[in-house]
Amino acid sequence: MNIIRYPDRKDWKTIVERPHLDVSQLNAIVEGVLKDVRDNGDRAVKAYEEKFDHALLASLRVTDDEIAEALSLVSDELKDALRLAHRNIAAFHQAQQFAGIEVETCPGVKCCQRSVPIEKVGLYVPGGTAPLFSTVLMLATPAKIAGCGEIVLCTPPNREGKVNPAILAAAHIAGVSAIFKIGGIQAIGAMAYGTESVPKVYKIFGPGNQYVMAAKQQVSLHDVAIDMPAGPSEVCVIADETSRPAFVAADLLSQAEHGVDSQVFLITTSEKMLDEVQQEIQQQLERLPRKEIAAKSLDNSILVLVHDKQEAMDLSNTYAPEHLVISTDDYAQLAEKVVNAGSVFLGHYACESAGDYASGTNHTLPTHGYAVAYNGVNLDSYMRKITFQHLTEEGVRSIGRAVELMAENEQLDAHKNAMTVRLNSLK
Repeated sequence: MNIIRYPDRKDWKTIVERPHLDVSQLNAIVEGVLKDVRDNGDRAVKAYEEKFDHALLASLRVTDDEIAEALSLVSDELKDALRLAHRNIAAFHQAQQFAGIEVETCPGVKCCQRSVPIEKVGLYVPGGTAPLFSTVLMLATPAKIAGCGEIVLCTPPNREGKVNPAILAAAHIAGVSAIFKIGGIQAIGAMAYGTESVPKVYKIFGPGNQYVMAAKQQVSLHDVAIDMPAGPSEVCVIADETSRPAFVAADLLSQAEHGVDSQVFLITTSEKMLDEVQQEIQQQLERLPRKEIAAKSLDNSILVLVHDKQEAMDLSNTYAPEHLVISTDDYAQLAEKVVNAGSVFLGHYACESAGDYASGTNHTLPTHGYAVAYNGVNLDSYMRKITFQHLTEEGVRSIGRAVELMAENEQLDAHKNAMTVRLNSLK
């Protein structure tokens, strides 16, 4: 763990930098796989599944029988937990629905806006070191509420060609249209270009490793929209003398166990808290099954001691974390100062895990500092807002001359004429 005491503001830019990766070779690999999938469809996808996921697949699509089998394998207790999380996620995203607006901007000119769902969306759910069935709920639930006509999900199979049962159970609960046993770059390519089995989608959602992220960014240049640029997961915890060291350490470790490239960031105003959190981290780390992963992640961790709460919030906003935990008694006042963050957890009891699973907010969030400009996935992510306008004769009289003058001065005579012929028709 990297401990920094009272850093000068001029050094903050260096402190908040994420680990850099050399992606030149990675991008070349991604480009080659994507081209192969675009040119050769299912044949290429199956070949890469055999190469990367070590699964020999006769068919890419998950069958109804496989879903039924998965439902029988998942415990009733876990299914109940999935349903509870789904209800809360649905309730929060249902409340985000946009009713539309209609405004008469001047006499005879009416402007409207309404939301229209994206017809076809693709969801990517990683397999990797943990089956992220929670991500299925986070991505598919708002897609269903939005009214997306086709919800396609890709997730890597195991060596036997099976998808984790909990992932299939979550997909069933959330209402996914079709599920495919495809992981990595080839999954992104299949959804971006379409294959004999996988339909082409209009927007791709979901997290993944550096190869998946690079694939999403490459296909977004010409072929399909993506939810956001993203990278390794991260958390920032703000603590003071009122914080509970065990809670703070647990929050940091819950993020660290995601992967060796995850980053945890502690900002505290208390030297005593800094010391106690370090001790708690070491004690709790020893009890974790994913101890080795968390320990490597902690090598990238940063623990910073600052002078006061304002400095803590300024540093947090500079870091722009994916997850921000304000673990203090005065969390309400500090929350007002949040400018850059993906999702914020307030008070001693709001652990990041609550948002990751079942509170109702979405856990698909901007990382790597992108929270300065991007928000997390929400209902609007699955919608397009289309504007409409209607002009009556009165409307033409209201704005016609202004349109003519503006078009004329931009030297766009055809634009001017489109209004002129209408004005002349009213004489």
